[in-house]
Amino acid sequence: MVNEKPLAVAEARARVLAAARTIRDSETIPLGEALGRTLAADLTAKRTQPPASVSAMDGYALRAADVAVLPAKLKLIGESAAGHGFAGSVAAGECVRIFTGAPVPDGADAVLMQEFAEADGTSISPQRTVPKGDFIRAAGLDFSEGDRLLAAGTVLGPAEMALAAAMNHAMLPVIRRPRVAILATGDELVPPGAEIGPDQIVASNGFAIAGYVRLAGGQVIDLGIAGDDFAAIETGIRRAREARADVLVTLGGASVGDHDLVKSALAKEGMELGFWRIAMRPGKPLIHGRMGEMSILGLPGNPVSAIVCGIVFLVPLVRALCGASDGEVDTSEAAVLGGPLRANDVRQDFLRATLRIGAEGQLVATPFPAQDSSLLRVIAQAQCLIVRMPHAPEAKPGDPCRVVRLPKGYF
Repeated sequence: MVNEKPLAVAEARARVLAAARTIRDSETIPLGEALGRTLAADLTAKRTQPPASVSAMDGYALRAADVAVLPAKLKLIGESAAGHGFAGSVAAGECVRIFTGAPVPDGADAVLMQEFAEADGTSISPQRTVPKGDFIRAAGLDFSEGDRLLAAGTVLGPAEMALAAAMNHAMLPVIRRPRVAILATGDELVPPGAEIGPDQIVASNGFAIAGYVRLAGGQVIDLGIAGDDFAAIETGIRRAREARADVLVTLGGASVGDHDLVKSALAKEGMELGFWRIAMRPGKPLIHGRMGEMSILGLPGNPVSAIVCGIVFLVPLVRALCGASDGEVDTSEAAVLGGPLRANDVRQDFLRATLRIGAEGQLVATPFPAQDSSLLRVIAQAQCLIVRMPHAPEAKPGDPCRVVRLPKGYF
């Protein structure tokens, strides 16, 4: 049902995510290219880690019983280094020089740290006793062959990639990246570097939205700029469908002015409208719908409105398409205000603010004096958004608040 009045932000986001259809297509890619990708299948270990018992310290591999009573003297019979283990066996009264990560020789059941041994080249005199198993990492301490260590749906960060490598996976099955087509609209827009007419501005929103799509794990399809012309906008929409985009994002033209043609063009091309107004500042005019398998998000034209709506709605949508289930999880954090705020009206507000650590270790969010939705410089300088619920009362410095950090890197 299309909304008669502006939707609350939480309800609007829930509708966007409920309409998302998780991508099932997968591809196999080299491990080194998998950062930020989502696993399409469970990964099990192809080997045991460590494959054999290894030393956790530089020292001497020996039998704990041989140093149970001191003084003692042990014969030095060889050396075990990482990648070059000792081939023999340690008998009573013997020891082997061993280095961190080296295999523990047969017969040895403890490692004496080198700081606690006096060595003369052929023997050692232990200076302390050691319990059985001391400083030995047992075979399979980390994992064993066949263990399921990474589940389907896992987003691969640096640690997960290292684990996959240790499991001996050179290639990984991952979900295909969501294809997100971006169409900017407006006669006033020209690309950066182009000749700018007296009534024109440089198109900037697309770069921010494309950046958030990539950081969230999506693939960008740049449809360029369509002027305020019904046919040009229709052409852009058709190009998105031909490219089999999972999401079409339009920029601008989502309001109700005479030159705001996007909603009408989308309807003519077959969009099933979900909603198009939300009780949010910045970003009230936002279109959501579906066109077959393709989700539609029509973002406002004001730069800050587009960016905030991209963070609140588009990023969770892209992640949901990748299989993530955390789209409706509250990611806000507790903070205190570093400046005053007047009482809020009926819309949920997202105020651009700086963020610092206060004297008592708490987060302090200070709103910028200027909050106009056209101010790119302000949002570029901001570290967070202060979230103010509808009808929030006047607040003073030191009062509690909730903040959402502005993403600067992979999610």
